Amino acid sequence: MPKKKKNTQSRSGLSAYLRKPAVQLGLLAFIALVVYLIASAAGGGNAGGMAAEISVDEAYQMYQNGTFVLDVRTQEEWDEYHVPNTTLIPLDELPSRISEVPQGQKIVVICRSGNRSDDGRDILRQAGYDATSVTGGVKEWYAKGYPIEGAPAQ
Repeated sequence: MPKKKKNTQSRSGLSAYLRKPAVQLGLLAFIALVVYLIASAAGGGNAGGMAAEISVDEAYQMYQNGTFVLDVRTQEEWDEYHVPNTTLIPLDELPSRISEVPQGQKIVVICRSGNRSDDGRDILRQAGYDATSVTGGVKEWYAKGYPIEGAPAQ
């Protein structure tokens, strides 16, 4: 029986095609695009694309332009002092009162220092609202000299 020769020639077909650097880069770019599209789609209801957080200065500009500002502090905190012409819905009530928040416009969420407003923003975004949170909250708003009704306890 004759002995078979080993094939010492370069591989052909799909294997050889996939070894080409240009093909490998193309596949890598395609995979990266698919991952990006999946991650973007999983982003939820932030269709408007507002930043997750904004500064007090940015919030004040939006406030002056008539953007809806939602305060998620407690009633007691609100009674002490708050930003004029804003709406109070305490964070723990927001899921059940979300229908009171206007749809189809930007929403600025504020609290005392910026922590609860992050949670409020996330609740709104999951419900399809275009919402952002104010870093520094009403404390920083007051410190910057922006309008306040009432006065914080000393």
